[in-house]
Amino acid sequence: MNPGLIPLVVSLLWTQAPAPAATPAAAQGAAAKPSQVPGIAPLPGQPNVWVSNVPPVPDALRRRMEQYLESRTAALSDASDDGKQLLITTRFADTNQLHVVEMPMGARTQITFAKEPINRAVFQPGDANVVYYLQDKGGGEFFQVFKLDRRTGRSELLTDGKSRHEALRVSSDGRWLAYAGTGRNGKDTDVYVAPTSEPTKARRLTELEGTYSPQEFSADGSKLLVQRFRAADDSDLFLVDVASGERRQLTPSEGKGSVDGATFTKDGQGVYLVTDRYSDFSELYLLDTRTAPTAAPPPSLTKSVKWSVTDLALSPDGRKLAVAFNEDGYTTVSLLDTRTRALSALTVLPKGVGGGLKFPRKRSDVLALSLGSARSPMDVWTVDLKSRKPTRWTRSEVGGLDTEAFVEPTLVRYPSTDGVQVPALLYVPRNTGGKKVPVVVSFHGGPEGQSRPMFSNFTQFIASELGMAVLVPNVRGSDGYGKAYRAMDDGVKREQSLKDIGATLDFIASRPELDATRVGVSGGSYGGYMTLASVAFYPDRFKAAVDVVGISSLPSFLENTQAYRRDLRRAEYGDERIPEVRRVQERISPLGSVDKIRAALFVQQGANDPRVPQSEAEQIVQAVRQRAPDVWYMLATDEGHGFQKKPTRDYAQMTTMMFFEKHLGAPQVPAQK
Repeated sequence: MNPGLIPLVVSLLWTQAPAPAATPAAAQGAAAKPSQVPGIAPLPGQPNVWVSNVPPVPDALRRRMEQYLESRTAALSDASDDGKQLLITTRFADTNQLHVVEMPMGARTQITFAKEPINRAVFQPGDANVVYYLQDKGGGEFFQVFKLDRRTGRSELLTDGKSRHEALRVSSDGRWLAYAGTGRNGKDTDVYVAPTSEPTKARRLTELEGTYSPQEFSADGSKLLVQRFRAADDSDLFLVDVASGERRQLTPSEGKGSVDGATFTKDGQGVYLVTDRYSDFSELYLLDTRTAPTAAPPPSLTKSVKWSVTDLALSPDGRKLAVAFNEDGYTTVSLLDTRTRALSALTVLPKGVGGGLKFPRKRSDVLALSLGSARSPMDVWTVDLKSRKPTRWTRSEVGGLDTEAFVEPTLVRYPSTDGVQVPALLYVPRNTGGKKVPVVVSFHGGPEGQSRPMFSNFTQFIASELGMAVLVPNVRGSDGYGKAYRAMDDGVKREQSLKDIGATLDFIASRPELDATRVGVSGGSYGGYMTLASVAFYPDRFKAAVDVVGISSLPSFLENTQAYRRDLRRAEYGDERIPEVRRVQERISPLGSVDKIRAALFVQQGANDPRVPQSEAEQIVQAVRQRAPDVWYMLATDEGHGFQKKPTRDYAQMTTMMFFEKHLGAPQVPAQK
């Protein structure tokens, strides 16, 4: 299930052995340089950011961007039992923190005040003054579990302070806390449970090789659904007895399929499961826990909707199941009557992208969720299910700018090789004056991710202020278009997927409003790999590239990513230890083709990135500089896989805009009087 759709801006839109939490590079010896790149130095006034070859940001550009940089979002984390308090994450200072809202459009009362961001949290059932949350340090993603007592304002660390933790769950009866953690050996992820009366006394419910995580407790707290994750298309679901640890697999051992959501029925005898095991798309099924697994597939409850289910939530009375669908990138929500199995669309919500569906634990007439659009940041809404009336609880602003003036994308599709049709979002400036405009191609991460029509101040500034178009492709391998499409780039098939870059360029050339001679590219994580691949394998067709925490060599990435995720990534990219696989990986790695790169290059990296290590950035910077010395490089010593602190993110965005404006030939910034 989707925990709330928390967007990361510009640098992140799904890691080595028993280790303590990553130590921020800034905390290392004062004399030690955090980088091997020659000429790198700390940014004046911002010592956590080190730069090489990056010019100062012009004041005029800074002034143009200020309002865009003040945009923020609000994402739902939980609802109190009675639905009168919503727990949200939003930013007022430098990072996302927890806030409580007690009425529609009411004040956002901040309840955490940490320097590090907090994006995942849940109320204690029966006591909304107690909140459990996850928090890491310096972007290292070694999340710890904390308990906040709102009466005192104090937080207590519940976990070991060094292992990685995720998938925080609390039983609806309030007795049990569950989460996943790597404490046993730093590589495998086990499920832990603890009584909420003594939350530091956790015990392992699983001790197995692989990645296991809790999904949901039964209503009486006696059973727990546990997922084993191998890959996006290969998971198992288990029923585990909380007291004894006895477990039984609910999904078939034969074949494979995803587990994209799972929740118990009211009586605990059934499980609503979202999986693509029996269809190209993820559909909703009802399993009988007493007889599962069975040889015959269970009947689909969402067969009438030809898109994937992305989220679900069961009402406390067990009579309504809220189901979210991803329909060509947009979110639609329907209600399933669990007695008649009739599905009715909830059409009163604004068009956009949402998730994080929640029923208050004692209210079956109210559904809460997060929802935003391409022109409006994510906000928190509720729907009265009796009157079908939606209510907006937050209104996240964009520095006072008129969001109605922003650009709405057009959904397009264009042909690639092997009969593939690539879906994409195209943002074109409103007033082009009849002239062809430069284009920035923006690739999502993942690679099993999907670019959806969500608000991005990066995209809107480029389109509205720089006068450039933005094309956001969902190349083969992207999620949202069925498992067959998602699997088209697995392992050595990734070589064929790179042809979608050429198809993207051909599409640009076919459009009369787009200038195919002035094309830039950007992306984060796997999108950073696609960015580097674009300029390495299509060198004469790109002018500029911004690579954010991107992979430059598939083999070295797999060898150096953290141990707890290495096998998960091998399932996607192929096993670099197999010679014939490694040969393909080396052939399609940008690092092996640096001599071909002609585009201007700007690389941005977090020093504490557990997924794509800093070495991936530095080896491409140094290799390209041997031929083209003017490569820009930015390193944030207190960030990880993307930039979550506002000053760092602001600088990354401003320099990105300065870079594209310089190299794509946009009009110069006018002097302000």
